[in-house]
Amino acid sequence: MNAPSLHATLERLNGRINWEKRLRKGAMRMDLASMRDLMERLGHPERSFRAVHVAGSKGKGSVSRLIAEGLRAAGFSVGVYASPHVERLNERVRLNAAWIDDDALARCLHQALEAREAAEQAGTAGTEATWFDLVTAAAFCAFREAEVDWAVVEVGLGGRLDSTNVVRGELCVITTIDLEHTDILGETRALIAAEKAGILKPGSVLACGVPRDASRGRDEDAGRVIATQAANLGVYWECTQPRGTFDQRNQALARLGLDLLGGRGIVGPNGVLSGDCITEGAVAAARLPGRLEKFSAQGVPVVLDGAHVASSLQAVLDQLEAQKVAIGSPQVVLALGQDKDARALLKTLVGRADRVHCTSVEGSLHRPPAELEALASSLGLAAQTHATPDEALRSALREAGRDGWVLVTGSLHLVGALRSQLSADRGDPES
Repeated sequence: MNAPSLHATLERLNGRINWEKRLRKGAMRMDLASMRDLMERLGHPERSFRAVHVAGSKGKGSVSRLIAEGLRAAGFSVGVYASPHVERLNERVRLNAAWIDDDALARCLHQALEAREAAEQAGTAGTEATWFDLVTAAAFCAFREAEVDWAVVEVGLGGRLDSTNVVRGELCVITTIDLEHTDILGETRALIAAEKAGILKPGSVLACGVPRDASRGRDEDAGRVIATQAANLGVYWECTQPRGTFDQRNQALARLGLDLLGGRGIVGPNGVLSGDCITEGAVAAARLPGRLEKFSAQGVPVVLDGAHVASSLQAVLDQLEAQKVAIGSPQVVLALGQDKDARALLKTLVGRADRVHCTSVEGSLHRPPAELEALASSLGLAAQTHATPDEALRSALREAGRDGWVLVTGSLHLVGALRSQLSADRGDPES
């Protein structure tokens, strides 16, 4: 029997709890029983490939794609599972050089949904499978169907209790630790690090972008927590230092990860696996939509980046300045989730933004634009409110004129709402 269309399958999927579109208060789950039930009913697709598991507060998507491109350069067939998507669900599942097509995605989602319904009939844990559980299960089915050698699997939230943590990563990567999702993961960097280090398994190796730093104190020394967890499990690990631009740090971490795999004797059809597999071509192929992505609208440079924490936005601004992408202070189009630290992010824009155009995206849990405007004004930022992203962008373009530029940031939902319009107006984004 053929699987239903992607549209019909998505209608079934969207009936499940989607924590990405709900306010998250407190822990979402107590264990991985629902995901493990799905995996058993699906014949354990997560065991059909070798895995790289990537956690962290920021940089997960870029590091995942860089490692995947390095594995491909070594001659392996590679899948990538990432989140969130910007415009289409297909963006979450990549099979070598392309996003999964509609038919394959529908087929694999159908398998996951059928497994959940079988669990419901049997009264087992899979009955409680969430939207993200089902999409994750579908991705693993897609990797099995495509017979990939490796899958690079990006954690959705945290690590220890994330749906993806049914895989056993031969390589684990922890990119950065920041104060985010504190209602769920904990209120200190140490607590958040413990959750993210939950992806480590005996026999793994770890590439870590979080060095130990005793000067922060016990509660904020995330590197200490990760090192302790690695030692307890007998996991060999190495750490990069946070030097250079955001892109340079991501590339250094991805290269370290591939070196660690190569050090375990892993050789691809094209030769030894190492950080040298990440060439300039691999870096270009690893670029993600909505991350430091450059367009032009009405002759005005527009940069899209979904940075939603202060440190990420700081890194974006620093990198754009270092690369001389645009001169002067931008017009900023901003939407921000209700669970994000608006004050900290807006403080990053003080002295670096000409005006903040505050908006929100329908159907997403964003702060009211008027609330953002009031907070921005209290920090001395020029700000105004717009009912829709389109209106905010038009206003920002008018204010920027021919000599200015626009930064769209704070939310990948916002980026997704504007990206298709910018793509249609201009064609492909600039490199």
